[in-house]
Amino acid sequence: MSIAANRIVAGDSVLAWRVASPVETLPGVAAIVLGLALGVPAGRHYLRLGGALLGLGGLFWLLMQGAPALLEGADSAYARVSPAMGFCCLLLVLTLMMTDALTQMAPGPLARAGLLAAVLCALAAILWSGALAPLSIFQEYASRQAQFADAVLRHLALAFGSLATAAVIGFPLGILCYRRAQLRGSVLPVLSLLQTIPSLAMFGLMIPLLGWVGDNLPGAQAIGIAGIGFAPAFLALVLYSLLPVVGNTVAGLASAPAAARDAARGMGMTSTQRLLRIELPLGLPVILTGLRIVLVQNIGLAVIAGLIGGGGLGTFVFQGLNQTATDLILLGALPTVALALTSAIVMDILVELAKPIPKDTA
Repeated sequence: MSIAANRIVAGDSVLAWRVASPVETLPGVAAIVLGLALGVPAGRHYLRLGGALLGLGGLFWLLMQGAPALLEGADSAYARVSPAMGFCCLLLVLTLMMTDALTQMAPGPLARAGLLAAVLCALAAILWSGALAPLSIFQEYASRQAQFADAVLRHLALAFGSLATAAVIGFPLGILCYRRAQLRGSVLPVLSLLQTIPSLAMFGLMIPLLGWVGDNLPGAQAIGIAGIGFAPAFLALVLYSLLPVVGNTVAGLASAPAAARDAARGMGMTSTQRLLRIELPLGLPVILTGLRIVLVQNIGLAVIAGLIGGGGLGTFVFQGLNQTATDLILLGALPTVALALTSAIVMDILVELAKPIPKDTA
């Protein structure tokens, strides 16, 4: 851990066994050492998973014991305590151990959903208990609770709203591109060109465009269309989302086996019936993969909306950069990472559930 005189200056590192009294730190240090040792044997996936969980428990134990102890002995009333680089490295190692064990165990989609729910419940219980409240990042949160709630809602609106809008536009467009090769040859290159524009440049292009619309179109500003704010960020994210949605829709529909399409024609199905009963069900995993790409991408890109007044968790990231306050940056960055990881796992589960179950040919 590290302790600093205030929220801005760099802190002094403190070794794990010195963050509190030996009686308080010994269980945490022992849990970390034992957890790392359990991860060494090859082929023992359950042992490695247990070791990762034990080590993570030891890390959080040290945080819970060390933060109040270090603050109690601090000289300044403005002192801040944070996890140091050693904590981050151990967290990375233990997380990789857990990921490797789960990959080797290959749990099914329902098992993964249960594990995700258990992890989220455990994190919620730790946060709700207030055991980590003395840490600097939670002190930053305590002084900005209302703004944090608004930022989270705005971030969700940007990421999921742009995904929904791109799906409404992209699915019909993808079906048309699948049916008409000439349209596909003109639409996909344009969407690919939009995807190559750097994110900051895209957000910058939206400012004069929507600024002109807001100034010249009656009623536009009344519904929130302006050069800065939510509207340009939302439109930029929608444009970025169209290529994965349209491209994966075309690829998903084309992935239906030719034999299945021929059989459907032989049964007298119309093109609409083939689309709804054959091509869409068989192409659904590929289509959902496109939505997964869009969702994770937009959760990350929505951070940049803070630069143009679009709100979201990026607001704290750029405020922290301006104030050289690392924990304020983390207040915006860590929830973004957690949201992206959770969304990716949930979408992966949905993709696997959408895959057709092969029939037993034995």
